[in-house]
Amino acid sequence: MIWSVFETVSQSNSRFNALDTLVVNLHSVKMPVGFCGIKTMGRPVSVLADLKKCIIQIKATENCLAHALIITISRIDNESNYESYRKDWKIRPVVRDLLEKTGIDLSSGAGIPELARFQEHFRGYMIVV
Repeated sequence: MIWSVFETVSQSNSRFNALDTLVVNLHSVKMPVGFCGIKTMGRPVSVLADLKKCIIQIKATENCLAHALIITISRIDNESNYESYRKDWKIRPVVRDLLEKTGIDLSSGAGIPELARFQEHFRGYMIVV
């Protein structure tokens, strides 16, 4: 995607200076591929979530989407509460506060409209499903 932007700029008639600054912020979360030094074949996700830091299992019985967003954003921002959130500690008041701020009701599940409202709230991040 970044190269396509560079191609567009370089092929256009726009002028730019070689000493101009370009700032690119990219946050990407990908599912793990490969073994990362741990044999994963035949192990359930709950076991893998304990073994690998790159897999997060959401243990909430309600408001799972809000839990997942808060845990992921705390991981990206290197917050000190990340491990607590990941273990389902201290996260419920934060989820309640997020839902109150956004006015989203997740009691009947979440869909595209709720994702769009979360994306509007978290403008500095890109939510990809």
